[in-house]
Amino acid sequence: MKRILVILVATAVFVAVPAFAQREFKVTDRVKLGGEGFWDYLTYDDEGQRLFITRGTHVVVVDTKTLKVAGDIPDLAAIHGVALAPEFNRGFISNGGNSTVTVFDLKTLAKLDSVKVGERPDAILFDPYSKHVFSFNARGQDSTVIDAATSKMLGSIPFGSRPEFAVSDLKGKLYLTLEEKGQIAVIDVNKQSVLNNWPTAPCEGPSAMAFDIEHHRLFIGCDKKMMAVMDSDSGRVIATVPIGEGVDAARFNPKTNEIFMSCGEGVLTIIHEDTPDRYTVRQNLPTAKGARTMALDQKKDVAYLVTAQCEDKPVPPGQRPPLVPGSFELLVVKAE
Repeated sequence: MKRILVILVATAVFVAVPAFAQREFKVTDRVKLGGEGFWDYLTYDDEGQRLFITRGTHVVVVDTKTLKVAGDIPDLAAIHGVALAPEFNRGFISNGGNSTVTVFDLKTLAKLDSVKVGERPDAILFDPYSKHVFSFNARGQDSTVIDAATSKMLGSIPFGSRPEFAVSDLKGKLYLTLEEKGQIAVIDVNKQSVLNNWPTAPCEGPSAMAFDIEHHRLFIGCDKKMMAVMDSDSGRVIATVPIGEGVDAARFNPKTNEIFMSCGEGVLTIIHEDTPDRYTVRQNLPTAKGARTMALDQKKDVAYLVTAQCEDKPVPPGQRPPLVPGSFELLVVKAE
């Protein structure tokens, strides 16, 4: 009898949520931030209710309570990502232009240190389990491991391919997308080594990723308008779900079992995890062209995206057209 009761309770959790997930999301605010510089990763500071936006040579800090700029971290070099370690009151910025990580004070935003890392760091992650920061170095095809408390460089982990984005299971493993290889690398943070390389087929070009830690599911944003769901214990791809074109960021809200995939074509795909093996696309929300990166406030269930207009003029191969002055904006997405 006890077994039956347990099964019924577990089922009820996944049955009750879909009705809640039927609500629609909308773009509720569009705030012109202006300024110069292309953008990459967005990072949400849960404790400070701030949004960190990387802008090439500086980080813009937005107070999400007022949607106004609350600070700026200047004089950086082709930056990509920001990792936050609140327990040490420190933040970490990956400088792709000079292959360093800038360490800053979370409260004052003052720079504290600069750490030399592998070539052209891109994504960056603080792992609460190991208390280490991992910079994922695109040109170096490796990760540099940094002690978050001391800023000391502890070692490096080679991948033999360009790393994209990583998530932590908070128990000693990281999962990393290897876009060119079409694989997920499983990293042992204690040994600082790769345990497995799992193919993501039929997913091609895996880049963005989010993680349902409780149910051991990796949500992988892929080329050709696809999200793949992978079992984080076995590496088995158990489902694929259609999404928008040009995905570059993924987030998961365990409170609502919702997955968010921000896509550069101007669509935010919102997917509901009905069960760990069944998924339903709830909405393809129009946002704005170029709104490909995103951060999520899980407590308030609010997504933040940014974009800007580009000038319509020819540019040399491999270069981006300049931004239309003053067009950079923040998009706020909420359920109503």
